[in-house]
Formats: sequence, structure tokens, C-alpha cells
Amino acid sequence: MTADSPAEALARLAAERVDHRFKGLPPDADGHTVAELAAERRNLFTGGFATPVLALSAERLEHNLALMETYATRHGLAFAPHGKTTMAPQLFHRQIERGAWGITLAVPHQVRVARAFGIRRVFLANELVDPAALRWISRELDADPGFRFICYVDSVRGAELMDAALRGASRPLDVVVEFGAGEGARTGVRTEAECAAVADAVAGTRTLRLVGVAGYEGEVPRADPERVHAWLRRLVGLAVDFDKAGRFAGLDEIVVSAGGSAWFDAVADVFAEIPELSVPVLKLLRSGAYVSHDDGHYRKVTPFNRVPEEGALEPAFRLWAQVVSRPSAEQAFANAGKRDAAYDLDLPFAQVVHRDGAERPATGVSVTGLSDQHAWLRTSEDADLEVGDWLGMGLSHPCTSFDKWPLIPLVEADGTVVDYIRTFF
Repeated sequence: MTADSPAEALARLAAERVDHRFKGLPPDADGHTVAELAAERRNLFTGGFATPVLALSAERLEHNLALMETYATRHGLAFAPHGKTTMAPQLFHRQIERGAWGITLAVPHQVRVARAFGIRRVFLANELVDPAALRWISRELDADPGFRFICYVDSVRGAELMDAALRGASRPLDVVVEFGAGEGARTGVRTEAECAAVADAVAGTRTLRLVGVAGYEGEVPRADPERVHAWLRRLVGLAVDFDKAGRFAGLDEIVVSAGGSAWFDAVADVFAEIPELSVPVLKLLRSGAYVSHDDGHYRKVTPFNRVPEEGALEPAFRLWAQVVSRPSAEQAFANAGKRDAAYDLDLPFAQVVHRDGAERPATGVSVTGLSDQHAWLRTSEDADLEVGDWLGMGLSHPCTSFDKWPLIPLVEADGTVVDYIRTFF
């Protein structure tokens, strides 16, 4: 475990020197610390930034953080947003400041990043069977009595491997049985009877402690509200049955966890129905994409479309590229491609054109394809687009947007860059 406090660890990020590792930043900023560059409050368009450059809206980020804090509180949910989306310790801490219980992660490397920046509660939404990683987690638990770590177990074999790696540990590893979303879905135990067998395997060890059940409703086959609600009720029923069987004896709380970014309204509905159990229930929601939201996939599937009275998330990313070729009236090319933009769910969306200090809608401009370093643009008759223009594009899928940028300018609405978000992928 790092000896630094979270504040000291974050201060190290601010003291990092800017150089060629960080694309999009002003070349004349080389040698500045991140803090020094932020203090200059340069303008994204006139301050020497080089395209392509990804910008994160300061105002929209704050709006999204506040909205999900309010939502979780209103519905009596603990919140452990999935950190794999951003892998940005600065954002982890802002989420915790806005009421998050802790951070959800997916693989051991991500846990190491979180621990290096002082995250005290981690929910690993995966079965962990790597011996080296398990022993490292055990050392972290031994060194820090305040560190809470929970991970999935989804097989008897997994429980056996965990137990073998953790022999001699002074603190047991807290685990939740992962209940699968159905045949052909992703990970997780497929039936309630098999869940009981996994729970028995955990109970037969001294190194593991069963603390609850969890799953991911986003993998329910042919997901619709009825199917998702039905699966979530099975998950809750599993927790109730385990409790009646005495599987949670000796605990201070029982963990029941679900919640991606497409169905957290269903999670709120069903978790509100959890009956009184032998001890209080930690109803743990894990949605992560809300931080930046997006202009594509999550804009279409967000639960706030179904419950508009609860508010609305705002897309906070904009990728800026420069038009570098206009070979015909119907075609243009900008200097951002697959290395810069998410493209696994949708292509980027042309939104605005910036020229000579003025911004206007990107009327008649659409992105039709991406090469490694080029965006292919189709332009109609009413498209006013010239070589040298800056084209602002919306993105789809936050998880594959953050991972392409190690240092992301945080930009106010007038273009002032007020900070830089460091990612660790």
C-alpha cells in the first residue's frame, strides 16, 4: 500500500511534467508541470493546442456527478461507479466526494491504480484467480485495516484456486456469488442450485468470506424491462434464500449488487423491494458511463429516457480535429481517426465547426469512416467547411474514449482549459 495520502498522490499528478507523451497539448508547454499549465488557463482554440485533442466539459462533468449522487440517494442505493470507464484517479475521488461508497473495477491492474491513489473501498466485478494478484490483495488487506475489498466468485473451481493462493492470509477475502444473467450470457453461475454449491465451497475455506450476491443485468438475453426486472428479482431471491439458510451468519451487512448504465432504473425498482433480512443490506449500484455520458449508445439507452422526471445526463466529451483535406465538394478529411476516437459502437458525430473564433453547427457534415489517423467526412451542398477549420465531434461509448487519451483537458464552456485529467490504462 502506498504511504502517501490521497491528496499527496493526486499532487504527484499535478507535478508531472508535460512532454511528448501527451498528445494534443501545446508543444510550447513542454517542461511545464500539469499544475503550471492548468494555472495558465489557456484557451483550447487559441492557446497552442494541437489537433486532434479530446476535451471534457467541466460544467457537464459536474452536472453528471451531481445527478447520479442525487439519484442514488433518492433511491437508497450505495454507489460504486465502475472505474474501468475512466481509469482516472482524479475522477475516482470526485465521485467519492459526491457520495460514492467506493469504486468498482474489473482487473487487478486497475485495483493497483486505485490503491496507489488511496481508494479505500473496491468492488471487483470479476472472479479473481490469479495467485500473484490474490497475494498482493491479501498484503494490502493486512497492511490497511480500513481497506475493504469485495470480488466475485462464480465457480467451485474458482473458490478452490482462491483458497490455495490465500493460504496463511490473516484476513479472509470477501466474496459475492455472481449470478449469471442467463444461458449464453457472460460470466456468472447459471442456476440457483449451482450458486448454492459455490457458496458451500466458499464456506469450506478459511480464506474466503461470503458477504452477498451480485450480477450484471446488462447481459440479460433479449433484455427488455420485463426480462431485466424478472432476473433482478431472482438475484434478490437468491440473497433471501442464502440468508434464510444462515449463509450470512456473523456479518454486519449483506451485499446485493447490480447495475450497469442501461438499466439502473430497474435496479432501483427491484432493490426497493428487498425485504428485511437478518442484517442490513448494502444495495450497491455500479454504473460507470454516466461521468462523461455520450452522444451515441448511452444517449439512446440511458434509463433517464424512461424516467425523464429524474433528470438527464449530458454528453461531456468533444473530440476536436482539423480539416486537412477538401478534395471535392462531397468529401473532406479531418486529422482524427481510430487512434483518437471511440468507434466500436458508433462512428463519431460531426457537431460544430469552429473558424476564426466563431462556432456554428456542422450542417451537412457527417463522418462516414475512420482510418488510423483520418476521419472520412461526407459533405452536402449546404456544408460550409474549409481546410483549417476545427471540427467538433461527439463520441459514442465512454469506455473506449477515455482509454485513447492519457491526459485530457478539462474545458469550460468558453474554451478555457482549467485542469487536465490523467488516465491509467
